[in-house]
Amino acid sequence: MNPYAIIIRRRVTEKTRVLENLQHAKGSRSLSRCNSPKAVFDVAPGSNKPQIAQAVELIYKDKKIKVVSVNTVNVGSKQRRVRGFLGKTAGYKKAIVTLRPGDAIDEQV
Repeated sequence: MNPYAIIIRRRVTEKTRVLENLQHAKGSRSLSRCNSPKAVFDVAPGSNKPQIAQAVELIYKDKKIKVVSVNTVNVGSKQRRVRGFLGKTAGYKKAIVTLRPGDAIDEQV
């Protein structure tokens, strides 16, 4: 399967940036043990963990990264009210990918 059909986009939010930068945190002993970098992606709903790991390694093969583990979360839809009518947001599946220590998808500034 095409790796770009499995990995839809990279999820960039405030929470994911905090998760990605935990490897540089030195505030406490528990934070200093987080030495593996993490990245968060939106993935296809039917994809599984080995497919996600292989797709991330193929997409970023020029940076020679190695995926250590993948955790997935199915985020359900939420009810929203727009102009007096009830509607729903779209549900999605996201993957939290743990990389080998020392690997990075982004260059830290």
